[in-house]
Amino acid sequence: MKKFSPAAGTALASIFAAVFAMTATSAARAADAVEQIPEAPVAIETAAPVFTWSGPYAGLHGGYGWGNGDLNTGAGTFSDNFDGGRFGGFVGYNWQMSNGFVAGIEGDVNYDWNEESIGTTDVSSGFSGSARARLGYAMDRALPYIAGGWTATNVKAEGPGIDTDDTLHGWTIGAGVDYAFTDNIFGRAEYRYNDFGSGNLGGADIDFDQHIVNVGIGVKF
Repeated sequence: MKKFSPAAGTALASIFAAVFAMTATSAARAADAVEQIPEAPVAIETAAPVFTWSGPYAGLHGGYGWGNGDLNTGAGTFSDNFDGGRFGGFVGYNWQMSNGFVAGIEGDVNYDWNEESIGTTDVSSGFSGSARARLGYAMDRALPYIAGGWTATNVKAEGPGIDTDDTLHGWTIGAGVDYAFTDNIFGRAEYRYNDFGSGNLGGADIDFDQHIVNVGIGVKF
């Protein structure tokens, strides 16, 4: 039998060592190549803008008023109901706070179609207006609120030998809800009580108060 020489064994061992070293190096380079594969880009999500009631607004409203007038002529007191439709416009500004409360100011001008006859005299109220402070709480796009402040209306008396008018000043209080259909358009429904105080029509004292319901639509800028 032919025996391997020590020199041949040494050479064979060197070949195995070289092959092992090359294999290990190739595996390491392959692993590095896998690790260096670029990651897919991560999509950045942008948060949707949060709706706020802050800012100026304006709108139109219409509704119905139930009024009560007392006319004291000295010869007696006459009372009657002054009910009718109404139409007007409003402007205002809101400040929404971080806790959800919304404070605001608002003014409006209206015209009421109501006229009644007291004896032979036609008595009516026409133009009215108010300036109110508002406080509400934002429930996302719904804003329930209360409001109150100053109000005034013009009353007129026409009849035989009389043609006079007066402006009555008083106070108003009420509540309602605004609802935003879009970021800029909102609807409104509200109730209001107006106490216009007293005035003088041709020497007769008049007292007038009113309950009203309005519905409207507005634009938030």
